[in-house]
Amino acid sequence: MVETVWKATSKPSPLCTFLLLIILCILGFYSLHYPHSTVINPNAQNALRFRHIFLSSASNYTIASYLRILTLHPHLAGTAPSLAIVNYVVAQFKSLHLQTHTTQYKTLLSYPTHSSLSAHFTNGTVHDLSLSDSSDDVAVVRPYHAYSPSGTAFAKAVFVNYGRDVDFQAIKELNVSVKGCIVIARRGDLPRGIVVQKAEENGAVAVLIYTEGEEVKGFERGTVMSGVGDPLSPGWAAVDDGESLELEDARVLKRFPKIPSMPLSVRAAQLILNSLGGAPPPEKWRVDLRGVGPGPTILNFTYQGEKKVGTIHNVFAIIRGSEEPDRYVLLGNHRDAWTYGAVDPNSGTAALLDIARRYALMMRLGWQPRRTIILCSWDAEEFGMIGSTEWVEQNLVNLGSKAVAYLNVDCAVQGPGFFVGATPQLDSLLLEVKDPDSEGSTVYEKWAATNAGTNIQRLSGVDSDFAPFVQHAGVPSIDIYYGRDFPVYHTAFDSYEWMTNNGDPLFHRHVAVAGIWGLVALHLADDSILPFNYLSYAEQLQRYKVFLSNLLGEDKAKVSLHPLTTSIQELVSAAKEAEDEAKILRQQETTGDSVVLKNRALNDRLILAERGFLDVDGLQGRQWFKHLIYGPPGDHESKLDFFPGIADAISQSARMSRKESQAAIQHEIWRVSRAIQRAARALKGELT
Repeated sequence: MVETVWKATSKPSPLCTFLLLIILCILGFYSLHYPHSTVINPNAQNALRFRHIFLSSASNYTIASYLRILTLHPHLAGTAPSLAIVNYVVAQFKSLHLQTHTTQYKTLLSYPTHSSLSAHFTNGTVHDLSLSDSSDDVAVVRPYHAYSPSGTAFAKAVFVNYGRDVDFQAIKELNVSVKGCIVIARRGDLPRGIVVQKAEENGAVAVLIYTEGEEVKGFERGTVMSGVGDPLSPGWAAVDDGESLELEDARVLKRFPKIPSMPLSVRAAQLILNSLGGAPPPEKWRVDLRGVGPGPTILNFTYQGEKKVGTIHNVFAIIRGSEEPDRYVLLGNHRDAWTYGAVDPNSGTAALLDIARRYALMMRLGWQPRRTIILCSWDAEEFGMIGSTEWVEQNLVNLGSKAVAYLNVDCAVQGPGFFVGATPQLDSLLLEVKDPDSEGSTVYEKWAATNAGTNIQRLSGVDSDFAPFVQHAGVPSIDIYYGRDFPVYHTAFDSYEWMTNNGDPLFHRHVAVAGIWGLVALHLADDSILPFNYLSYAEQLQRYKVFLSNLLGEDKAKVSLHPLTTSIQELVSAAKEAEDEAKILRQQETTGDSVVLKNRALNDRLILAERGFLDVDGLQGRQWFKHLIYGPPGDHESKLDFFPGIADAISQSARMSRKESQAAIQHEIWRVSRAIQRAARALKGELT
């Protein structure tokens, strides 16, 4: 199968492959090694030699082979085919002689048992709509929304655009009500569960969500559960014989919508939408419809599902550090998929396995990292980051004191263009990386050429496995991927064939992701001084303060941002001192005990500073989310994608008096300011 791909896409010559590797090698990673020092000692030269070995051992063919095997069958979490993939990953790690183990958790999962949908038109005809996008593989799970309640509805259809508050307000202004109706929404930025929740709040009885686009086909499966992690063990790990809430517990039930929902294909959606009457849609919706409804078309919708406890498996391969074995650099990717998962997530799994192969080769040649590297293969991410969340909760104390950084890759390759998200102290490291899609230019230069600036995204969302590391444990993190999105997301068409025909026929982007991912990890694992720069963090916080000031408008007169100003200045001072100290230590050629201890002390402060942004009380009403700089706001339509506690206070201001609102906002500003001060003092390493 793989060999056929190479014939169809013209196999690159050995010279081209060699040049690609040389480009990747020279593409700035030399400057990444001790970027602040002109001193190259023997240890640095040895590390550079092994990084060359890492790059030169890349193999498009090997990654393609991994992906082909990973995607032979659908492997939804908690199913027998999923266990087969667990065993495959374990076998690959063990064949490389890596220390390998698994952890198991008993968690609440959700599966469909029956669904049907028919449209009753005014001319008396009834159209049974297909609810399957795979006729040739019975192992593909039927389209559904995980954790949707079972239910039946016979009601008029109404279109609500993206299902946002502004959309419901727009149709209210047209004297259109969704009460008692089945809502149809197109997929936008709002999480599915929030779309269902807003429809429920407006009186709808069911929700159908479709993804639009010329190339889109199939049904986009997904979860509608709120929050992350196992709903039966909120805040603690779902281990065997451990504490578990009952399904009827109020804390569990609040995680799920109260009305049923399902994904809809774009073809079925258009059939229904084209039959609607009523008021025409608002011009700003930019949709070609005669009316938004309700009706006159009536939908007969049924969904039956089951929630049941199942076993999930995380897999780990560990490469022990030679000098600091108690400091951990973690590389993670989830393994479970709604269907075949060629893009999501196994393009990342294939890259992770190839990194393991290359690290194992380096070990055979004498390499051992300074710090411990842990390769993590998570389960049940698609249900709500369950595997990674349970593990973080179980290992919270050790991660809090020992984790250097977490490097996440989910959909490694979706298409062209390199994208990255990170906590800001890792910006400087990332900006040195060259773009393998563009010879001779850095990622920074590529971004600048498109007038997008550096455009490193921040990790406020809960859309991949970095969420528990950043937002619950305060671990510096990175998220890497190629391609903004892809038309077969969460459908039965996310297959090996789609990848070889569309996503990455020559697998060169897979090689690029593995190269960047693995090399960043090598710097974090091997550099004597960690490449963290908190001046980037302080600059980012300053921008946030300016944006917040503009957003507050009239409230600015009664709400003081002075606490933020003072705390950011304190962080700037601490960051400058840490940077100066790092420069001095990098220039010292000796490796005596005194220097080692000084390096260790500085590195510990660089690691712990991120933990300072955590607050033990967490976000109001959502205590699990403890990071006060990055986390999801309660109102997903908030204009702030940072300072989630402040964002919550602003969004709730409409339900308070002006004085109460200003007091609530001021309190959250103080909380953020204290968090920044904690980070600054951790970076200084001094007691007050």
